[in-house]
Amino acid sequence: MTRSASPSVSTSTSALSATIEAPVRVPESAERVKEVRDRFQKAAEDAAAAKGCADANTGDEWWRQPEPNDQYREVTQDRPLRVLVAGGGVAGLVTAAACHAKGMKVAIFEQASQYAPYGGPIQIQSNALRALERINTKVYDEIRKAGTVTADRVSGLKIGYKKGVFLNLGQQYEKGDWLVRFDTLQPALQAGLPATVVVDRPVIQQILLNHGIPDGTVRIKSRIANYEELGEGKGLKVTLEDGTEAYCDVLVGADGIWSSVRRIMHDLNDGADGFAASGAAGGALNEAEARRMAKESVLMAGGANRRYSGFTCYAALTEHKASNIEDVSYQILLGKDKYFVSTDGGGERQQWFALIREDPGGVDPEASESNPTPKLTRLLKEFNNEEPGDQNGDVWDGFAHELFRATPEADIKRRDLYDGAPLINKGWTRGQVAICGDAAHPMMPNLGQGGCQATEDGYRLAEELASVKHTKDIESALSTYYGKRIPRTTIIQVLAQLGSDLLVDFDKMMTIPLVGPFFLFMTQLSMPFILRFLYTPEF
Repeated sequence: MTRSASPSVSTSTSALSATIEAPVRVPESAERVKEVRDRFQKAAEDAAAAKGCADANTGDEWWRQPEPNDQYREVTQDRPLRVLVAGGGVAGLVTAAACHAKGMKVAIFEQASQYAPYGGPIQIQSNALRALERINTKVYDEIRKAGTVTADRVSGLKIGYKKGVFLNLGQQYEKGDWLVRFDTLQPALQAGLPATVVVDRPVIQQILLNHGIPDGTVRIKSRIANYEELGEGKGLKVTLEDGTEAYCDVLVGADGIWSSVRRIMHDLNDGADGFAASGAAGGALNEAEARRMAKESVLMAGGANRRYSGFTCYAALTEHKASNIEDVSYQILLGKDKYFVSTDGGGERQQWFALIREDPGGVDPEASESNPTPKLTRLLKEFNNEEPGDQNGDVWDGFAHELFRATPEADIKRRDLYDGAPLINKGWTRGQVAICGDAAHPMMPNLGQGGCQATEDGYRLAEELASVKHTKDIESALSTYYGKRIPRTTIIQVLAQLGSDLLVDFDKMMTIPLVGPFFLFMTQLSMPFILRFLYTPEF
């Protein structure tokens, strides 16, 4: 069977046993550009209107009543497992879709009042595509159809500005020179996996709502305040902030880095959970919320045992056909204590991130008559491409300025980036409760694996729960889920954190004769092995 990953890419695959052909880049047509942009706009409107979510409480939702007896029970087609998922982001939607595909009853409690296009496109890498294919082939087909392939062009690291080495003992780098290139396509093809695509976040949500779960599965404005286990195999009683009580056999916390479920599970203090998000592609609904989130994240991090990465991140999606779009899909421009990331967002758009090392909790000045664009003003100075350069005297490659100047101030979002140590000791499960996604393994965005690992989590969790024949076996199934996932996610968390920390130290290492070239050589040499590890068909 032949599928097209997007109108601009030619691929051939058959479900679950693919013979994958390498995609061939074809410039996006005007029709394709319009299709991508229109679909994003429609999905964003649906998200804001909470389309696909429960309209109102009917009073007869399955989760309102406990099972009629107080003993564990046999799991049958007529009496399937009842799974509540906290969090309606990608992790929660995928987990719910995977459980629904296995015949379980599912409901999602999302604390926000609406879905929002937080930051635009995200990468659905080859490993996550395989997980989606195994969960629901319709979802997989729709994701690939909506997506833009990014593995068909070069990706890698560039030096952001002219750079020499100590005493001129070594190579002189000019701004924009490639330091490391890596091929994300061949490792995927060798594993029999489809090429990575980038898809708008609200489009992913729309696809999962339309094709992954029953209509009305998501209940918004539903934040979990507490839960109580009713005994082994007897389920749980979940209490929401508005006093609503819900009953289930399994509770899954897919509610992000500041997870309420994790706070309760790990006996953290009351200040350890909240509404602030963590990822580079995330964002607030408005500037006022962004300012609040910046302060609250600092307070929550200590109680939640989360780590401030050292970076604040400016991000935007800009409707601009990049000057290098036919050759480059993803690049990082490296500098002193900062770096700039850009990736093809499809539809002649670029998703960009500017990461700057500074203390957490900072906010930009409010717009004024003298400075109506405070974020843009700062970024143009930080990555200045004209003499006298930035505050370090470095004159940057002009590509960052190309994207900055194509981006309206209102579209630029800022947030501090947090991650966390692997939860090897505390674990991801307790009793009949489990966590997944950022709640379990928040990571820096450098590998683009945050959402991908959440997708793998959802698949694996549903697979283990599908093996449960009696509700007394739930705890064992959840423990197996954790045991199978923790080695892989730990390695990826460490790699993402190490990669982020090393990026801003490239500048220092490159000034040292022999060390700089050796480090670049080892980075280039190791990338195929890292990608083969990421792009495994088994997880």
